[in-house]
Order: sequence, then structure tokens, then C-alpha cells
Amino acid sequence: MLNRNILRPFGGSNLSVKKRAYNYCLCRARRYVECAFGILSNKWRIFQQPLNVSSDFAVDIVKACVVLHNFVRKRVGYKFEDALTVTGLEDVPAGKSVHGGGLQVNSVRNKVADYFLTDAGAASWQMSKI
Repeated sequence: MLNRNILRPFGGSNLSVKKRAYNYCLCRARRYVECAFGILSNKWRIFQQPLNVSSDFAVDIVKACVVLHNFVRKRVGYKFEDALTVTGLEDVPAGKSVHGGGLQVNSVRNKVADYFLTDAGAASWQMSKI
């Protein structure tokens, strides 16, 4: 079920500039997160299978692996080959349908969408991409 910490794109094909900018920025952020987890999963085998722990403990595991990754990278050096392939990441299996999310979730999504149109939140090239 969606909550205010999980954002999803606006649906439909005839979207306003605000909604297209939001969808573009959300997609771009997701790609960065997926690449980061790909690098982590190549380095740490724990990410090559589902983490069957609470979400709070999973966050702690990810944080610990990021710290260890940065420590190893600083001490041993960066190996370009470690970032070339992504193993262990799969699409989330289809589960319960996620609908709506309530007024609070939509309010958060609209605030984030508004932010992506401000000088502070907009990328200089985003309008040419949407």
C-alpha cells in the first residue's frame, strides 16, 4: 500500500507540464537508486536475494553496506569492473494492486511536483526532456 514515503508517477498521457516534470525527475531518481543498488549488489552478496527483515533493519543493512563500500573503495581503490554488471536485482513481483493512497499521499506528491518547477528544484535541462 502506498504511503507518504513512497512516490509514484502521475498516470495518463495528457499530463500538464508540472506532472511531466515530476514524472521525469522521479524516473531519473529511480535510475540513480537502481544503479547504486546494482553496484552494492555486485560488491555485497546480501543484496542478491530478498532481505527478509523489517524495513527498519533493512535500512540499517543498506547504510552499513554503503559505509563499508565507501571504506573499501577509499582503501583499496575503485574498480571500474565492479560497476559494469547488475546481478541480483529483479522487478518487484506483482502483488496487491495499489490504488489511491489518500489525500495526504497526493498532497505530498503535488508538493514535490511543485518543487521540481522552482529554481531550486528544477534541473536546467529538464524542460527539454519532458
